[in-house]
Amino acid sequence: MTALFTQDTPLPIAVIDTAPADSSSDTTEALPLDSAINSAAEPASNKQPSRFEAVQPVLEKLFELYPALFGAQFLPLKLGIYHELLAAHPDAFEASSLKTAMGVHARSTRYLQSVAAGMPRHGLDGLAVEAVAPEHVYVTLLELFRRRQRNHKGNLRPQFRAQLMEAFEASGLPRQDYQARVQTNEPEATALLEEAFEEREAWIAKQEALLRAYDASGASPEAFADMYGLKARDVKAALERRAA
Repeated sequence: MTALFTQDTPLPIAVIDTAPADSSSDTTEALPLDSAINSAAEPASNKQPSRFEAVQPVLEKLFELYPALFGAQFLPLKLGIYHELLAAHPDAFEASSLKTAMGVHARSTRYLQSVAAGMPRHGLDGLAVEAVAPEHVYVTLLELFRRRQRNHKGNLRPQFRAQLMEAFEASGLPRQDYQARVQTNEPEATALLEEAFEEREAWIAKQEALLRAYDASGASPEAFADMYGLKARDVKAALERRAA
């Protein structure tokens, strides 16, 4: 099984439900991940496996049983799928190790990327069952942005703002409802979302001004673009969006 797992900060909203049915823990909190043990700091006889190493057999078993979900491409998982796995394979999985393995899987970069892309949640049969909630997509985008920004010298905020607005438009929600659902107590996250909306509104205003000027010109898209130093494909794209 080939997988790329990263051990990063906990997500404020879980992307899968991994709590046992009789657990009193808050399932909106993601499981914290332990950092790997520094093997050079201890004698070989005292080595302890990292949490990822400890659950690697469980992850490999999940891949073996459900390659469509845990294979080359990770798919967003149905909420409550943890309980279904325990019920379907009582002899294959121990509750606590499966819970930890699912937490590791749900915080891998590959899994978060599938959630951020807007892919639907899937059940054990591999079929899509429901859309990922807008707030889960949002918090996943935020986590991926933070991971990338830590390892990138450039400014990734413009790209992140564009991704936020794509997620907002895909949600189909009015701005007020969307902001209410994704609201956090983090000033930086709130500021980034506000920047994205301001940028979107400025772009919409420019598009409306462009279309008004085009309508008044009576020119073809190519001639209008040449008059204003624009690219014809951009003018045509604005016309196509208006017609959609």
